[in-house]
Amino acid sequence: MKALVLAGGSGTRLRPISYTMPKQLVPVANRPVLEYALENVRELGATDVGIIVGDWAREIAAVVGDGSRFGLRTRYIRQERPLGLAHCIRLARSFLGDDDFVLYLGDVMLHGDVRPLADDFLRRRPAAQLVVARAADPRSFGVVETDADGAVRRMVEKPEEPRSDMVATGVYFFTPAVHEAVAAIGPGARGELEVTDAVQWLVDRGLPVGVCEFGGYWKDTGRAEDVLECNRRLLHGVRTRIAGEVDPDSELVGPVVVERGARVVRSRVEGPAVIGAGTVVADSRVGPYTSIGENCTLRASEVSDSVVFAAASIRAVAGLHGSLIGRGACVAPGGRDGARHRLVVGDHARVEIAA
Repeated sequence: MKALVLAGGSGTRLRPISYTMPKQLVPVANRPVLEYALENVRELGATDVGIIVGDWAREIAAVVGDGSRFGLRTRYIRQERPLGLAHCIRLARSFLGDDDFVLYLGDVMLHGDVRPLADDFLRRRPAAQLVVARAADPRSFGVVETDADGAVRRMVEKPEEPRSDMVATGVYFFTPAVHEAVAAIGPGARGELEVTDAVQWLVDRGLPVGVCEFGGYWKDTGRAEDVLECNRRLLHGVRTRIAGEVDPDSELVGPVVVERGARVVRSRVEGPAVIGAGTVVADSRVGPYTSIGENCTLRASEVSDSVVFAAASIRAVAGLHGSLIGRGACVAPGGRDGARHRLVVGDHARVEIAA
């Protein structure tokens, strides 16, 4: 079985972060979301992976390379502009050949045991199998309706009045039958070739389309609040590891990772938290549920429930909470009116906070 991982798209819901980096490389627990996706692809049993890339092709390739560190062999497939998930399958036709494959959105987080998903597909081998989850508000997703036997009868993209709480997670298994479907469909209401239309084409022609419900944690990381939720979830699994320096005047509480070259000076770090390599935390309070990227500087500040990207600087700011701070951004005092602050700050921005 092969894999097709989608790492194109503009990530408009994550602006301003996605103005200067692809959404698939946004860090969660100090690792890009795309890395978790590629590890899951390997766990599903795929080793040959096509990666759909767009304007951020160079940045994606710089992180993934040839895929060998994930135990994969990668091929990059360029999509000049986002024309839909089914269009990605069309573009990858020569790579996919007549093999079964898993289609995996590169900005989707599945945390847990994914291998049973592939085992179930390979055992039953329907024309298509959708990995699904239950959503409290299904209106933002592809909603899946099944019959009494669990076979897919209908799939609707972002319906105003959902008939089911079962939604597509962004992971799909296909046999080569899908190629006829994507060749037959036309653009949908958004002007794109929708994978939901391809699935419905298979259903309408009587081909078997099934579902497999994922029992672990699932989240689409398309919005800032989703990234923060994922960060909290993945930090739950960290264990204390001190590879950097922590001076005697500092206090670590709970599970905390201090990477090599990082220094914690006269500070309190409450876990779960991760301090990236080369970062300096001085006279500050960090955590819980905070990831600080590599080569950052925190001085005389308080940060909690946040993701701070590489090379960012936070100085003399108290009460920073629930924030995304982009690469190389600088957050520092600019006035006086103490309060709690929540920020989503893009790369190389400068923000002055009332202190």
